[in-house]
Amino acid sequence: MDFIVNLLVSAGVIVLLAYILPSVHVKSFTTALWVAFLIGLFNATIGWILGGILNLVTFFLLDAIVSLIVTALMIKLVDKLVRNFKVDGFLPALLIALATSLAIAAVGYFRGQDGTSDRAYLKKQPDQTEQLVS
Repeated sequence: MDFIVNLLVSAGVIVLLAYILPSVHVKSFTTALWVAFLIGLFNATIGWILGGILNLVTFFLLDAIVSLIVTALMIKLVDKLVRNFKVDGFLPALLIALATSLAIAAVGYFRGQDGTSDRAYLKKQPDQTEQLVS
């Protein structure tokens, strides 16, 4: 379910930025859905490897910036592969990456997913001796 919501939010941001920015061109919402899917797929494969290499170079100090740059590079790669999607320049791709990440974070926050649900917290259970003494 989260994947579908993130895909729809990403596609919506791409369409919205296509209307706002003159250097971003998308033919339809279906094309934006396909572009969002490909960006997610490339980020999970090629972007993961590229991000790992770049994070090693920066000693993991600039993780958020590296993530935005890698996403912008994946947007430019999808730009070359999809015929009905065009981004003129690297700065608009970086703006798409930033707007998409902010929108997905906001939707996750409003849905109550602040990132702590994936972590397991250990709860200290009282010992049997503590219960017997009390």
